[in-house]
Amino acid sequence: MTGQEAVGLVFKNYSGFYYVQAVEGQVYECKIRGKLKETVVSGDWVTFTPLDSGRGIIESIQERKNLLYRPKIANVTMVLIVMAVDRPAPSLALLDRLLLLAALQKIEPCILLNKCDLEPDAKANLIMDYYPQAGFKVLSISAKQQLNLEAVRDLLQGQIAVLAGPSGVGKTSLINTLTYGLNLKTQEVSRKIGRGRHTTRHVELFPIDKQGWIADTPGFSVLDLPAMKSTELADYYPDFSVFREECRFTDCLHFREKECGVKNALENGKIPDFRYNNYIQLLEEVMEKEKCYR
Repeated sequence: MTGQEAVGLVFKNYSGFYYVQAVEGQVYECKIRGKLKETVVSGDWVTFTPLDSGRGIIESIQERKNLLYRPKIANVTMVLIVMAVDRPAPSLALLDRLLLLAALQKIEPCILLNKCDLEPDAKANLIMDYYPQAGFKVLSISAKQQLNLEAVRDLLQGQIAVLAGPSGVGKTSLINTLTYGLNLKTQEVSRKIGRGRHTTRHVELFPIDKQGWIADTPGFSVLDLPAMKSTELADYYPDFSVFREECRFTDCLHFREKECGVKNALENGKIPDFRYNNYIQLLEEVMEKEKCYR
């Protein structure tokens, strides 16, 4: 097929070339039409003109559903938040921050507890016990032992997914296994500090059973919250919703107010301390930013 415009997904860019998989499955090495002003990134659906010898010219970028900046990927539909059951122990504060960022981008999250062949840290047990009943999908897996990975592959069908989570939890090993031996560079977790060294150097989407795509993301980042109203934060906590109906004030922040349904649920053990404390930490961050935008 040459001459007629086609539609495809950008899955890699390298040295000014953009690699596009057409909806029919063929891959084209493309350059950008000079008049195109927007920056093309992995995950973009583009209109392109196929040329001879598997080459093509990108004419335009189709409207994006979203655009992530760390790393720059468009049209992400799912985020796999990877935590290890141990070595390193899970960070519940980071987990709740990542869940919030996913919700703000309208991206479906799934929590993956990797290294399930190890004895779980107490925090890993908290994740397995609480987050499913809070409305989040949680899967226990082992990339090393290849346990429960078919469930992850099934989950990724029809998705453009990114990985998120701290360094050393096995994100690169997971991609290698899901993509049947991609062999991205990995490094062992330092026994001295209990954390892994970040090894990702570029952004690329990799196919999962021809129906899904997955990209590696930085293993560590300062994940800043965007500007938002403090009264909106609890909207992104599905486990708070039923208790918010009991709040006296409709704009209750669930912080210092009296007659608060969320705080009552906390006192009665229906919301765990760690989940509420992480919420307050994020709320204070949002409130501090609100001052700067007034």
